[in-house]
Amino acid sequence: MLLAEVVAVSDAVSSTSARSEKTALLADILRRLDEDEAAIALAYLSGRPAQRRLGAGYAAVFGVEAEASDTPTLHLADVDAAFEEMAATAGPGSKARREAVLVDLMARATPGEQDFLRGLMLRNLRQGALEGVMAEAVAEAVGVSPQRVRRAAMIEGDLVGVAVRALTEGPATLGHATLAVFTPVQPMLAKTADSAAVAIEALGEAIVEAKLDGLRIQVHRSGDDVAIFSRNLRDITSELQGVVEQALDLVSTSFILDGEGLMIGRDGRPRSFQDTMSRPGGGRSRRLRGFFFDLLSLDGDDLIDIPLLERRAALEVLVPAGDRVRSIVTDDPAKAEEFFRESTADGFEGVVVKDPNQPYEAGRRGSGWLKVKPTHTLDLLVLAAEWGSGRRSGRLSNLHLGALGPDGSYVMLGKTFKGLTDQMLEWQTTRFLEIEDHREGHVVFLEPRIVYEIAFDGVQRSSRYPGGVALRFARVKGYREDKAPEEVDTLETVRSFLR
Repeated sequence: MLLAEVVAVSDAVSSTSARSEKTALLADILRRLDEDEAAIALAYLSGRPAQRRLGAGYAAVFGVEAEASDTPTLHLADVDAAFEEMAATAGPGSKARREAVLVDLMARATPGEQDFLRGLMLRNLRQGALEGVMAEAVAEAVGVSPQRVRRAAMIEGDLVGVAVRALTEGPATLGHATLAVFTPVQPMLAKTADSAAVAIEALGEAIVEAKLDGLRIQVHRSGDDVAIFSRNLRDITSELQGVVEQALDLVSTSFILDGEGLMIGRDGRPRSFQDTMSRPGGGRSRRLRGFFFDLLSLDGDDLIDIPLLERRAALEVLVPAGDRVRSIVTDDPAKAEEFFRESTADGFEGVVVKDPNQPYEAGRRGSGWLKVKPTHTLDLLVLAAEWGSGRRSGRLSNLHLGALGPDGSYVMLGKTFKGLTDQMLEWQTTRFLEIEDHREGHVVFLEPRIVYEIAFDGVQRSSRYPGGVALRFARVKGYREDKAPEEVDTLETVRSFLR
């Protein structure tokens, strides 16, 4: 298949916001791939090369000058071979050899193909063919439900590999996916509930457990070998030797555990997320301890399809109580609320309320897990806004937020575009341009007029912003038309949320 065919589909996918159209476009090209092309095309349409590293950064990719071809002649195999050569090049003179390969590749590409290749090499295509859409396209191409493709991909941690088998060997291969120790699984995630009581009313009798504000970890062990993976499936074993020792102390030689890594202070209270995430050079490796809430595999048996209550029973046998996340089982909203108050008073982030009959939905934000956290809000000034991209293109989106400093000036605390509805984007673009003060590149700075109510999960120390603090998970709740700029919250108030 010609690269131009993939580029055309990528362009078409990026130009439509309709998920169904994206899926149909991708499914059509997937049906036309032969066995040798499937892995390459799937990787490219997912926004990355098939090779893990190419050894070419921004300067190299955009520094190459090559006159583009008038006619599309590059095949997928040609591009893959060039990328493979770049990835394999090492040692003295490797930079020049990679550049020569890149020059030759770009000289054979049309202008549109050059743009695509640059975005692909830098993993910055922004074409909208994210894994969720790609999974649906694979499902449509082979005639199965998207859930079957997602489940297989989440279990194996490799959508491309799962999709290639389904496309070349048939959809029956989707049922062959099993957990493998040392192959990380995308973690199950929780949706949000307004309160613990609301969550109990939705689920009935449930497991209510403390929500740790730490580092999500997945611990794999086989024999004397242990591997630890982060939320984004990065291997962080070398950084967490204390957790490795915990895993080796357990009376089993094969398992996959899900939990959180957390630092506990001398007072017995959990340390802040920022302290937990400090680099190993600061002593994280042995000071961070694992606290576990789920067991995905034990002694070679997959547990993800059995109810949570059964997985928890196996977890309690394997992991000592002190290394498990504390929890209660209740159907009483009042008891759930009491446990929530106790957990937050003890320094935890909140609670997660879980359906005891829920299987483990790897990679999914399942309705059987509901997280509840205290909601803090501040009234902050909008200092500036940035022109958006993608579906926000042509509208002012990313907001620069500021609090009132001790000298009467406004101090920036960070940025957010979360919580902005289409209606609000339209309104604020018009309004902000009316009160524009000046511009710097894609940033429009505003006269101090607009106050927004901002919800956030916490405050952390930051050297990036002049006030020395930044908001965590800030999102817009609404426009405070009733608030004057001088009435916004002060920097002192913001700093009071540090713990």
